[in-house]
Amino acid sequence: MVDVLTAVGVTDALDWADDAHTQSCPRDGGAARGSMQIMTSPDLRDWPASDPRFRRSEVSAVVGRGDAVWERAARDVLRWRVKTASGFAVDSPGAVSPGDRVIVTAGLFNLTVVEPVEVVAVVDEPDRVGFAYRTLPGHPVSGEEAFIVHRRGDEVRLTVRSLTRAAPQQPWRALYPLLRVAQLVARRRYLRSLR
Repeated sequence: MVDVLTAVGVTDALDWADDAHTQSCPRDGGAARGSMQIMTSPDLRDWPASDPRFRRSEVSAVVGRGDAVWERAARDVLRWRVKTASGFAVDSPGAVSPGDRVIVTAGLFNLTVVEPVEVVAVVDEPDRVGFAYRTLPGHPVSGEEAFIVHRRGDEVRLTVRSLTRAAPQQPWRALYPLLRVAQLVARRRYLRSLR
């Protein structure tokens, strides 16, 4: 298989302090990335307006009902289960922590697509558990994504929030329209991942 990260030859880092939509994140006190603020707000029930330079998506699905489903889903979401059950490989199967840098890989035809990311927020509350990560240089897109398991009464739901735009480097920048289609497929898989 071809290692696409090596083929791309990544050089420029993203300046997230300038790109991020400023809002607070009480879970990590803003310490996860210095002055960088969390854009996908996994700790908030209602997601405020986002930076218009990013394509915004928020999708949600019922995982199941009851305490046993809640306990399983809350544990699994913090161990990358949404990604791994959707066909991705993650080089860090342990529980997420702010600041973790992780390599996610996806097989696409005869290629291995390498997606470096950094966990920027973790929420672990009695009725809301999840995390957000931002893409790092070399990722096929630029942005942030959050996986959140939450419950109201007996119902357990998974919500996926994402803000993306074209990556600054080629060939990913030119392939962005195709990557948007791949994102739609991945989101459908994500919503089934914890059932």
